[in-house]
Formats: sequence, C-alpha cells, structure tokens
Amino acid sequence: MAAIDRESGLAVWRQIEETLAEEIRTRHWAEGQRLPTEAELSARFGVNRHTLRRAVSALVDRGLVRVEQGRGAFVRENVLEYLVGQRTRFTENVRRANRAPSGRLLSLKRMRASKDIAGLLRLSAGTAVLQVETVGQVDGRPISYGTNWFPAKRFSDFAAVYDATHSITKVMEHHGIPNYTRAVTKVTARMPEVIESETLDQPRNRPILFVEAINIDPEGVPIQLTNARYAVDRFQMVFETVTDGARYFEVD
Repeated sequence: MAAIDRESGLAVWRQIEETLAEEIRTRHWAEGQRLPTEAELSARFGVNRHTLRRAVSALVDRGLVRVEQGRGAFVRENVLEYLVGQRTRFTENVRRANRAPSGRLLSLKRMRASKDIAGLLRLSAGTAVLQVETVGQVDGRPISYGTNWFPAKRFSDFAAVYDATHSITKVMEHHGIPNYTRAVTKVTARMPEVIESETLDQPRNRPILFVEAINIDPEGVPIQLTNARYAVDRFQMVFETVTDGARYFEVD
C-alpha cells in the first residue's frame, strides 16, 4: 500500500493525484499506457473509489490522463504537430518534434489501376500500379495507417528499398526523384472501420482524420496517391501556406 499521510493537512485525493502525476512525469507510466483499474489503485492507496475517482478527475483536468468509457484511464499522449505544406515528410515532421519515427510495411501488391485511381495519377485505366499499405509510428506507437498507390513502372525496387529504409522519401530518391511536392490534401473526420481502429490501436468510438493526398514530381506528374488515417488524439495537422509559416504560432 502506498503511504498516505492523513495528518499532513493535504487532502488524501490530492496526495494520490500528486503521486500519480509524479509517476507520469518520470515515465513510470508510458504515453498511452492504461493505468491500473480503480479497484487496484484503491487497494494500493487504501481509499474508497470515490476518493480515487476525484484524484483521477484532477489528473484529467491537468491534461495528464484521459478516461475512456468502459476501458479505463490512460496516460495522455503528447500530440504531434504534423506540418502539411508543399514539402510534407513524415520522418522530418516527427524528428522536428524530437521524437522517433519508424514505419512498417503491411502489404505491397501489383495491380491494375481502377478508373478512379488511374485518373488521379493521370494514367490510363488498367495501367500497372503498386498498392502499398504502411503504418507510420512515433516512439513505437502507430499514428497513421496509409494506403498508397504508385505508378509501378517508376518504382521497380520499391519493396527492397522500403524494407531497408522504412522511408517513402528514400524510395523516391532511389528512383531518381529527390524532390517531390504535395499537390493537394483533403481532410475529413469520420469514425474508423474495424481494421483502422485495430491498426491504430484505438477504440471504435474515437474519430480518425482521413487524409487524401497527391504528391507530384518536379515536372508536375503525379507519383503518389495516398489515403491515410490518423489517430486524432496523437496528432495535430498544421497547414503551412507560406514558407516557414508554422513559425507564426511560435511565441517568444
């Protein structure tokens, strides 16, 4: 049982709040980790559930914890600011926040482009494309689940390069496209499908951001069509409309 000083003059629930807050600050509990159950915490501190709930509520008010109905209390994640501009790069965005990016290939298959996909990539219907499914991770946790289409003719070594680098930017560079830009980004909020919530490790009752985007080469030719789903509690999308525009939100 954790030591509670009932003679200190500080409310018991406040002592519990401060103890848990310190454990979160020192990363005893990791971002996104579920805290012990109410019963377990009540037993640990030797208090009733009403007292424990008051402490947890205070942690929620401080932005340290979030509570999910039926699932429990979780340490709140640090939200990643994801810059969207002409040059939009997953790895750069994550490293800019001093966090660790990684990627995972879920599937890669060669297929004939449907009329819609071919139209967006400016190809003839039926042209061979690569359909690539990936998971983007930050500090080992999934933040994005993407389905991408690339003209197969331009990316003959896609699988080998991605396996080695876990970076679509490196795949582009390997295939002679060191500079590519974002032509358009469309963003919609919606509820996730089962596979989306499972891949992003989030409940079905929490929305996702669904992002459709097209990247182009220096000649303006589409080279990537992306449908990406983002976990909204770990992610904030920032649209940059002038070079280095994100700095306008910085405060001295």
